[in-house]
Amino acid sequence: MVDKEDLYDEGVDLYADEKYDEAIAAYKRALEIDPSYADAMHGIVMCYSARGDLDGAITLTKEYIAREPEDILAWTNLSMFYQKKGMVPEAETAGAEARRLDWKRQLKEGKQ
Repeated sequence: MVDKEDLYDEGVDLYADEKYDEAIAAYKRALEIDPSYADAMHGIVMCYSARGDLDGAITLTKEYIAREPEDILAWTNLSMFYQKKGMVPEAETAGAEARRLDWKRQLKEGKQ
């Protein structure tokens, strides 16, 4: 049986070969095993971005953030996608949220 990490690794290799649709399929199979597997979701949105579908990348990232609002990488990616579209105010807002969450994480780690 294939596990989610193997499927993720397959997706990474396919992404590197610019086979984005195949990479997305591998990441989706990983998500079928574990719907909360964040790395696979991030892989999917990066494929969307790489193939030039920034609107799709933004939509998927926002849907993911609705479920996982404290995922720093998701906010960082959202900022990057907005920047690529020339949506500077939105990019700055998303980037600020990523920084806020990172500071929050650092403070929490400092207390432990």
